[in-house]
Amino acid sequence: MNIKYALIGILESIRDFMEAGGPVLWIILATAFMMWILIIERYWFLRLTYPRLVKDAVAQWNQRSDHHSWYAHRIRDELISRISAQLHRGLILLNTLVALCPLMGLLGTVFGMVQVFDIMAITGSGNARLMASGISMATIPTMAGMVVALSGLYFSARLKFHADYLTQIAADNIQISDTKAVRDQ
Repeated sequence: MNIKYALIGILESIRDFMEAGGPVLWIILATAFMMWILIIERYWFLRLTYPRLVKDAVAQWNQRSDHHSWYAHRIRDELISRISAQLHRGLILLNTLVALCPLMGLLGTVFGMVQVFDIMAITGSGNARLMASGISMATIPTMAGMVVALSGLYFSARLKFHADYLTQIAADNIQISDTKAVRDQ
C-alpha cells in the first residue's frame, strides 16, 4: 500500500512541475523522449546489429578471389562505406535534437516573461505573488532544456566516437592483402 501512495506522490510532483513550467516544458519532454529513443536505438544497433553487419561484409570480401585490382579496392571501399553509413545513421538527427533543447528552454523563458508582463499590466503593480508563476514558467523550461541538452550531448559525442572507431575497425577487418594466400604460406 505504501508503494501505491509513493507512486501517486511522485506522479503528483511531476504534474506540478510540468504545470509550473508551462506548455513549452511539454515540448521539451517530447524532444527528450525522442532523443532518448534514438540514443537507445543506436546503442542497440551497436550491440546487436553491427557485429553481424561486419561479419557479413568480411565474408563477402573473403569470398572474392581478387583483392588487389582497382575494382576490388572500390568494392572494399563500398563495403566500408555501407558500414559507416549504418553506424552514423541518426546521429545528425540526434545532434539536432540536442541543439534544439536549449532553444526551446529559451522559448520557455520568453513565454514565462510574457506571462509576468501580462500580470503586471493587468494588476498595475509588481505583486510578487502574482508574478511568481510567470517567473517559474520562465526558469523551469530553461533549466529543463539545459539538462536534456547536456545529457544528450554526452551520449551524442560517445556515439560519434563509437561510429568513427568501429568504422575503422571494420576497415581493418576487410583486409586488402589476400589472407588465404598468406595463411597457406
